[in-house]
Amino acid sequence: MFKTEMTSQEEHYEQLLGLSGAWKVSAVQLELAAKRVVVEIYYDQSQPLECPECGQSCPHYDDRDMREWRHLDTMQFETLLRCEVPRCNCPEHGVKTVHVPWAGKGSRFTLLFESFAIDVIKACSSVKAAAELMGMNWHQINQIKRRAVARGLKRRQAAPVQHLGIDEKSFRKGHNYISILTDLERSRVLDVAEGRDETACDKLFEGLTEEQLKGVKAIAMDMWRAYIKAAGSHMPDADIVHDRFHISQHLNQAIDKVRRQEHKVLSSQKDDTLKRSKYLWLTGFENLSEEMQVRFTELQSLGLKVGRAHAIKETFDHFWDYRYPACARKFFKQWYGWARRSKLEPVKRVAKMINEHFENIITYLKHRITNAATEGFNGVIQSIKANARGFRNFENYRVAILFQCGKLDLKP
Repeated sequence: MFKTEMTSQEEHYEQLLGLSGAWKVSAVQLELAAKRVVVEIYYDQSQPLECPECGQSCPHYDDRDMREWRHLDTMQFETLLRCEVPRCNCPEHGVKTVHVPWAGKGSRFTLLFESFAIDVIKACSSVKAAAELMGMNWHQINQIKRRAVARGLKRRQAAPVQHLGIDEKSFRKGHNYISILTDLERSRVLDVAEGRDETACDKLFEGLTEEQLKGVKAIAMDMWRAYIKAAGSHMPDADIVHDRFHISQHLNQAIDKVRRQEHKVLSSQKDDTLKRSKYLWLTGFENLSEEMQVRFTELQSLGLKVGRAHAIKETFDHFWDYRYPACARKFFKQWYGWARRSKLEPVKRVAKMINEHFENIITYLKHRITNAATEGFNGVIQSIKANARGFRNFENYRVAILFQCGKLDLKP
């Protein structure tokens, strides 16, 4: 067997922490009762210091009070680093606290611990679960997330973006909304703004470079006027594509209004034909159970108003399959005439809305984009809200969304 040279605890931790040059470990204390290891670090004052602003070699000025950083555990023991961080006297910038190599500016966690914590936070079902697992509080978790997102946004390359999506999500109870800008091709959230007015949209689009804005070919959105106006202002050459799923949602709402109106009339006549039938009209036939399919087929044969509304909606779905705009326009003209003559007011209102926005709907045939990526984040965003039990502070909500959905390079 070969014998290896034994190193002291101090040398051992210097190697583990990757310390070199003038940074040294002066002591390692094992506090059994507290289940903690404390590693004390000092800077060799015979060596010059580096100004954190300009990198110039400077003389030592004094030492700050003792500071403490949480590090990765040593086995089952919490590990803390402590150091009286020196200050240098720079001829150009004055007295400055030097940067320590094991932690980021303003952080009370080492770079290695923050990297580990980011993985844990992303893997856990909630902030509470991550905090309990690592022995931290909500504020500490939030600070790590904030630094990670700031780091990721700073690193993010201004890559070309051809297709954008903008959509709204509720922030608080009532009519408090946020607007989310999504890179549809990369399925990532680019940014989040409070509100859904033009000012909110301006904030989102101002986060893109002039070259990126010029390179956008199309942007998917619903028919919210502020989104349309802001997109036209910032990206006049990009096509607006009104999201097909929002249009289907409007048609489904029209079907349900017809159903409720008709059910009210039938119920007054002691007729329960439409009782508990909402799910049947709003769910695809193939997704119904066999028993439900039988009942739905029977309802369709009764010549109900809701049956006509459903047929109008189902027919419009064929619009999305067209490849040539001329054929799609001919189809829509026929469908629109049918819907307008249906004598079903909810259907007529939606048909009129679609007709008014038709030029920004037919653009779908050219670009074939939807806000499905943005909608796909709904589950994650709802989970973020639920696990945080709501957010009082918008910026914390924004950070949480970008942390989970921004596909950022978060690690130190």
